[in-house]
Amino acid sequence: MSTEAIDPRYVDIDQWPTTLAVEAMLEGQMAAIAAIGSQALAIAQAAEAAAMRLSQDQGRKGRLVYVGAGTSGRVAVQDGVELYPTYNWPEERLLFLMAGGLDALTQAAEGAEDDANAARAAVATAQIAPNDVVIGVAASGRTPFTCAAIAAAREAGALTIGIANNAATPLPDAADHGIVVDTGTEIIAGSTRMKAGTAQKAVLNILSTAIMLRLGLIYRGRMVNMRISNAKLRKRGEAMICDLAQVDQAAAAQALDMAGQDIKLAVLIARGLDRQAAEGLLAAHGDNLADAIGAMQGGA
Repeated sequence: MSTEAIDPRYVDIDQWPTTLAVEAMLEGQMAAIAAIGSQALAIAQAAEAAAMRLSQDQGRKGRLVYVGAGTSGRVAVQDGVELYPTYNWPEERLLFLMAGGLDALTQAAEGAEDDANAARAAVATAQIAPNDVVIGVAASGRTPFTCAAIAAAREAGALTIGIANNAATPLPDAADHGIVVDTGTEIIAGSTRMKAGTAQKAVLNILSTAIMLRLGLIYRGRMVNMRISNAKLRKRGEAMICDLAQVDQAAAAQALDMAGQDIKLAVLIARGLDRQAAEGLLAAHGDNLADAIGAMQGGA
């Protein structure tokens, strides 16, 4: 595996001046991001397929499920937990299957990543089903826990996505959608929290955001499904409504209050609908604000 190989260029890095070592690490980070370019189509295809599975307008209530071990698992969890505050993605539609359990996020779980039986049991316990989307992440592409979970989830009919940093490995091959970002050797041999981890985080950022985009939770570049939980986000929400409904701040604030802090509803209310009509219009268009506004304009 390239991620485990020793790069002769850096074999004496512990003897380098710190500035040169840091510059080399920065170069590695930039190379990790550049390596994602070849996977743009694969990421887009995975996002579109995932959004189709998760679409609520077809009566589905599927979950986004993240699977991983060690560093890769922690990176995956970090991506998933941000979806609730950023896009108000329901917590009950989010699941993490981490080798060693969630305690392994902060404590080493020796041997857990090798336990394929535990992975299969976790998939069974979670009752993974065809409406679910399961994303497995492993730098090596060979982690037994993650590979077994993806295989079991696929057998259960779920849509599976495998993200790895080594080509021709079991994880991407086992998934419906394989994404391989070949980041090569690490500056510190085997330290996949560096280049591989950076690439994984970027891929997950892009993938999950693209899924939210295709689900209609973004409108005109704004997080219109954002959960308002503090004063800063309240101001951001009001600013969105001002711009999207072309009203002043007072009207935006009033609409947001009438909508119960729901930005999409507030935009429609600020555009002239009462709450009941706004709720009906959104429901008729799969909770997609762009489609709801299009219908309003078309009917005008």
